[in-house]
Amino acid sequence: MSAWLPTAPCTPRDCSTHQGPSVGVLIGSLRLLAGVGLVLAGALVAPFLTLLGGAARDWLTRRWARMALRLFGLRVRVVGEPPPGRGPGTLVVANHVSWLDIPLLAAVFPGRMLAKSEIRSWPLLGALAALGGTLFVERERLRALPTTVRTLSTALTAGSRVIVFPEACTWCGREHGRFTSAVFQAALDANAAVRPVRITYRAPDGEPSGAPAFVGDDTITASLWRVVTAGGLTAEITVLPLIPAGRHTDRRELARDARSGIAGTVRDDGVARTAVMAGVPHTTVASDNANRPSSSVHQCASSIPASASSVRTRS
Repeated sequence: MSAWLPTAPCTPRDCSTHQGPSVGVLIGSLRLLAGVGLVLAGALVAPFLTLLGGAARDWLTRRWARMALRLFGLRVRVVGEPPPGRGPGTLVVANHVSWLDIPLLAAVFPGRMLAKSEIRSWPLLGALAALGGTLFVERERLRALPTTVRTLSTALTAGSRVIVFPEACTWCGREHGRFTSAVFQAALDANAAVRPVRITYRAPDGEPSGAPAFVGDDTITASLWRVVTAGGLTAEITVLPLIPAGRHTDRRELARDARSGIAGTVRDDGVARTAVMAGVPHTTVASDNANRPSSSVHQCASSIPASASSVRTRS
């Protein structure tokens, strides 16, 4: 992996724990079979969705995503502003915890995801992502960055909702990585609004659960089994206030504004401070010089040192 890419200190051993009830092997197996089965069914149906109008496609996508999460054993809870309908092109940015973030966002904000180019070659899921209008980015090539920004800007100008994980890496959810700023340049170029979204996975007692976290050297098999055997998980998505087009003219300031809302921080005179939500501290940093494009479903190995453009906080 390139030294330019962000990394996180989160590991499965330290972060992927669930303080709550668990279900037995039978229930877990049934959840796994049902959830994977629905994903496969979605892959078969996806080509036909392109024949539908936007509103009908969004409705079916929301229903499919909510059902998939439910079959994997999670309830969905939406907090904050009501999820908006179709409108002008909007950049939706969220913190990145798990592969579950994808269906969770699709359940509320159907749109075009930004994903690393390797996903295109994944069996079945790659084709499903491409059919869903995913925008792929070659993370290892700095020369591809201007093209990626132009592609995002074009999609936003055309009225698409584009979903991005600016951390460019999965974190445990108790701490947050810094935001790459390049994707926010696309919003500025397209004169598009930015919608920050906070993702939290909670145990039955309301405290954050690490079971869904897909971090470090975790495998998809281990992550899937951890999720389906965790009892009482809730996938919570907090819809934060829209950052209207024109509020910022600098991409780094726009990135900091979006990140401070997602991390639950309060800014006074340009200084970021730590705030506490649900008893869990969230830390932010005062500056962001990272310019690499972010990608979805990207898992970072904690053993890889962070680059000079990426600041790490202890998870």
